[in-house]
Amino acid sequence: MKNFVVKTIANAGALAVAVWLLDKITLTGDSTGKKVGTLIVVALLFGLVNFLVKPVVKLLSLPLLILTLGLFTLVVNALMLLLTSWLAGVLDLSFHVEGFWTAVLGGLIISVVSWALHVVLPDED
Repeated sequence: MKNFVVKTIANAGALAVAVWLLDKITLTGDSTGKKVGTLIVVALLFGLVNFLVKPVVKLLSLPLLILTLGLFTLVVNALMLLLTSWLAGVLDLSFHVEGFWTAVLGGLIISVVSWALHVVLPDED
């Protein structure tokens, strides 16, 4: 359970960095508490999308992943971020990613920051 909480906090932190760095990834809210709550819910949603959908997409796109020597993973990460943004809109959360190239850059930022936070944060159950 502790591992799940740590990964969710790392995803929320990575999403916060992406929101802070990119103007076209928006998080709106009345207060800081509401923004933090939205970030945690979006991080849970992002984790769920990455757990359920990403393996299927990677399996279906395996020839492209091999052909591009793994660079197609950036496109897969962008699609997962766009799907999370769409689901956040459906759930009436104030998180939005505008455009594919913003999602590519956001996915790259989230991957790097998430990796760095997983190195720093404890990873035990």
